[in-house]
Amino acid sequence: MTSGGVAHMARTNLNAVRIKPEVSELLTLRVLRSERISPHFQRVTLGEGDLERFRPMGYDQWFRLFIPVSGDSLTRLPAKLNTLSYLRFLTISKSSRPVLRNYSVRAYRPEPAEMDVDFVIHGSPGDGTSGPAATWAQDCGPGDPVAILDEGIGFHPAAAPERVRLVADESALPAAAAVLGSLPRHITGHAVIEVPHADDAQPLAAPDGVEVSWVSRDGSHATPGVAALATARALPAPAEPFYGWVAGEQALASGMRRTWVEAGVPKDDIMFCGYWRARG
Repeated sequence: MTSGGVAHMARTNLNAVRIKPEVSELLTLRVLRSERISPHFQRVTLGEGDLERFRPMGYDQWFRLFIPVSGDSLTRLPAKLNTLSYLRFLTISKSSRPVLRNYSVRAYRPEPAEMDVDFVIHGSPGDGTSGPAATWAQDCGPGDPVAILDEGIGFHPAAAPERVRLVADESALPAAAAVLGSLPRHITGHAVIEVPHADDAQPLAAPDGVEVSWVSRDGSHATPGVAALATARALPAPAEPFYGWVAGEQALASGMRRTWVEAGVPKDDIMFCGYWRARG
C-alpha cells in the first residue's frame, strides 16, 4: 500500500489473508535521498539505522510509517500496533505524536541496505493542500529519522497462481509494482493500473506473460479508481482460474471483488483492500 496510504484502511480481507513477518519490531531509519520521479510521485529512499534488521518478503509488503513532528516524536512508539497500543499512541500530545500512515516497500536492495518508498503527491506544501506525509516526503532531507513497523504481505504466493489479475489506482501502484517484480517469470495475466497523468507510468519488472494496461485520467477530476474499474471489467474473462489482487480507493477494491466473485472466482483466490475512501 502506499503513497497516499492512511493509518486506517476501508473494507478489505487483508487481515484474513495476510502473511505476517516472522519478526516485527520497531525500526528507526534515516532518509538517504528524496526525488520527484514523475508529476505525482515522490520517491524517498531510506537506509542506515536499523534497516539491516528488516526482512524483505517481496510482493505487496507494507509497513506502518511514523514520521516525527518534533525531536522526541520517536521516543514513545509502541513495539507493535494493536487496538490497545494504538489507543495509547493517540494519548501522545499532538505536539510530539508522529504522523502515522501505511506504505508499501516499492523496492529493497540489500547491499548497501536501502528501501524505496513512493508517495503520491497531490496539492502543494506551500499552500497547505498537500497531506502531512506527502509534504514530509517533499521536504525531508538526508539524515532525517523515521520509524517503521513491518506488517507483512497480502498477496499469497503460496497459492502458486499460474495466472493473475491485478488492478490498482495510484495509491496502490507501489504495491502492484512490487507484486509484479516478485512474481515467478512464468506467470501470465493482466495488470490494470490507473494514474493521474500519463507521465506517471513507471517501468515495471513484470513477467513477460503479464500484460500491463496503464489508464490515465490526464486532468480529469473523476474519482481515482473509476477508470481502472471500468477497464478491468471490460477485459475478457480468462478461460482458466486466476488469482485476483485489487487495491486502492474503496469502490475500486469492493467493486472489482464483486465482479470477480460474480464471475465465479473463489473468494480465497482474491485479495482486495480499500486503502482509502473518496468523499462525496
